[in-house]
Amino acid sequence: MDQKSDLDRLREWLGTYPGYDLAANMLVDYLDSIPGSKSLRPGGLVEISRNEDILGNVTVSNQYNFGLYIAVAKSPGDGASAAYNADWVLDFQRWVQQQSITHRAPTFGNIDQQQERIKAQNGELYDTDQDGVGLYIVALSAEFKEKYEVI
Repeated sequence: MDQKSDLDRLREWLGTYPGYDLAANMLVDYLDSIPGSKSLRPGGLVEISRNEDILGNVTVSNQYNFGLYIAVAKSPGDGASAAYNADWVLDFQRWVQQQSITHRAPTFGNIDQQQERIKAQNGELYDTDQDGVGLYIVALSAEFKEKYEVI
């Protein structure tokens, strides 16, 4: 049985965002400086807490971290495109929040999946160049729990 990785499931879900074709040609850990390029950069797994019950079973609260990088057309001094791009970032962040709240986002843990959260935060213009390309970044995080039972 071929099971999708957590990264693949996240990329597939991001592709359902209606405001931009995030799925097409999304790279991992690399970004072209061409408008329309996008990249998902895993930032690793953070263990938030670990609790052990009297039987030795362990429940771990974890967090995945990612950066979503998007290259867009942004000419120097073009306030209209800057406002459009900023609106897109805000809309995307609200979409992620809505998807998480309504349980349409992927889950990663093996317990308490209804309590899992995916967040999109700190969306901002990261860099611009003289060729009219702006690089935006949105920090994505997913909080989930895993339970490991002693056999």
